[in-house]
Amino acid sequence: MGVTQGWTHPQREPCASMSIVVVGISHHSSPVSLREHFAFTEDELDRVMRQLTASGLVHECVLLSTCNRVEIYAATPQPPAEALRALKQFLLENRAYKGEIRDEIYGHANPASVEHLFRVASGLDSLVLGETEILGQLKKAYHLAKEIRLTGACLNKVFQKAFNVAKHIRSSTGIQRGSTSVGSVAVELADKIFDGLRGRRVMVIGAGDTSEKTARSLLSRGASELTVTNRSLARAEELARKLGGRAIGFTDWETEFEQLDIVISSTSASSYILDRARLEPLVQPRGARPLLLIDIAVPRDIDPEINDLDNVYLYNIDHLQSIAQDYLDRRQKEIAYCEAFIQSKASEVLESLHAAGTFSGGKTFFRTDASEV
Repeated sequence: MGVTQGWTHPQREPCASMSIVVVGISHHSSPVSLREHFAFTEDELDRVMRQLTASGLVHECVLLSTCNRVEIYAATPQPPAEALRALKQFLLENRAYKGEIRDEIYGHANPASVEHLFRVASGLDSLVLGETEILGQLKKAYHLAKEIRLTGACLNKVFQKAFNVAKHIRSSTGIQRGSTSVGSVAVELADKIFDGLRGRRVMVIGAGDTSEKTARSLLSRGASELTVTNRSLARAEELARKLGGRAIGFTDWETEFEQLDIVISSTSASSYILDRARLEPLVQPRGARPLLLIDIAVPRDIDPEINDLDNVYLYNIDHLQSIAQDYLDRRQKEIAYCEAFIQSKASEVLESLHAAGTFSGGKTFFRTDASEV
């Protein structure tokens, strides 16, 4: 039976023989050129989660979609290996992906699935170790699923425990020292390329949370002039007022390129907003002055062919990995403690679910790796 057939009403009460599973794709398993095929817009999340629970494959689910990962967390009565295979197929079919997939989509069943959730919430699985944005993104995904009644006894308890674990790790360890967000690492890259940001002129395309945090980091490093543009001029003006910058209309931003040093783009566009044909005539008047483009959007905002232009330097979200690795090396000593704490808390919450009758069949929990999906 396919995952879109055999409708059953999602179950909200504790049920026997439930497993907690996760299937996903992230920066660990695939490049941005593949991840962007699987990204969900905010408008799609409600519909897709309802479709998944209506299939009868899962009783509870949370769908997380960020620039670095797409993951489905679910409580399911199906045998774990069967559920993981079906969820992988659901993801492929829903995104209409026809290409070859090997180990890029991973899957885990409890206790590995719960441990994975705790790592994600704590920033241990992020591009930048210890980054803080993922916790807010995870909470938002969970609250949406809970609000439309697609979580129940299993996922409510596990997600609430995940948030408590993340709070403890963030307050009791040093993994957040240094740059701890995609935006701040992007700024670190700009600082290195220009040997300081003082006097540099910056444009931020997109007025969302990532754009705001990136802009704040740029200003704190000495950027002298900030321009904000967004499809909604009102949102661009609001962000510009908060940061002491200047807002311009989305149809006018090309006119600014001759004066800019750095452009950071993070919109929700479904296709490139800037390609080579559009940019080439804009950079010719600049002469030999370098232009740094940092594309932190997924799907990407900027066509990678632009990097072939003289004096234009394009970096996407995957390129930030090398800088992130520096921070990973510095915080390596903290990881052993975090991993041990996560394992103990995952066992604790699973034992609690077992004692409450949510799980049956004793205390042996199924575990699977990505290669088994």
